[in-house]
Amino acid sequence: MSKRIDIRDLDIYYGDFKAVAGVNMVIQPRSVTAMIGPSGCGKSTVLRSLNRMHEVIPGAYVDGQVLMDDENLYGKGVDPVNVRRKIGMVFQRPNPFPTMSIRENVLAGVKLNNKKIKKADAEELVESSLRGANLWNEVKDRLDKPGSGLSGGQQQRLCIARTIAVKPDVVLMDEPCSALDPISTLAIEDLIHELKDQYTIVIVTHNMQQAARVSDMTGFFNLEATGKPGQLVEYDETTHIFNNPSQKATEDYISGRFG
Repeated sequence: MSKRIDIRDLDIYYGDFKAVAGVNMVIQPRSVTAMIGPSGCGKSTVLRSLNRMHEVIPGAYVDGQVLMDDENLYGKGVDPVNVRRKIGMVFQRPNPFPTMSIRENVLAGVKLNNKKIKKADAEELVESSLRGANLWNEVKDRLDKPGSGLSGGQQQRLCIARTIAVKPDVVLMDEPCSALDPISTLAIEDLIHELKDQYTIVIVTHNMQQAARVSDMTGFFNLEATGKPGQLVEYDETTHIFNNPSQKATEDYISGRFG
């Protein structure tokens, strides 16, 4: 069940430093939203705030609201672990657990959530998650081999399988292809297209062609100056952002004049 996310007046801090100021965005269910912008403008910080990963850093906190279907994820009594169960994260570098088999990697999140699962259900979940990540045919004969023995692109798809095995509503991806070769990148982009039928997907990318290829909506983030907080400059349908942006800064970034 994919969900809509509503970000309202979000300010994000690391201690005294305001990293991001005044972000307002509505992320639609069953769509891909890309966040683009130069390094250090806060896009990964905003992404991490959506499932409260930001708070893992000591002294980090937010002001404002992140609502998922009208529930404030930062509301009193909301358990961040529960939030991360509903909003999964795929990181920049593939990070399968090196001592675990491919099968164990897929089930790791489910077991972390203390869910008891019958063997037959576990096997079914492993297959459906690997199929969902377009990896089943490549690994079905070696499920007991270490996940770390796969290629980089396969490892990243294994991490996506591990994320979707928990049955989240939203999948966040922080530059999921930056460590991958072009063929693996294409495989992940195809997969993102397929996954949006079931999930709300938010992706941070430095690759503007990738944003143009995979996303329905794009947010352009920028800094006024070094040491100032990052801001959302413009948020619109991807075709508008790339073909007819309303802000000069967006046009300059997309045409390669800076960043």
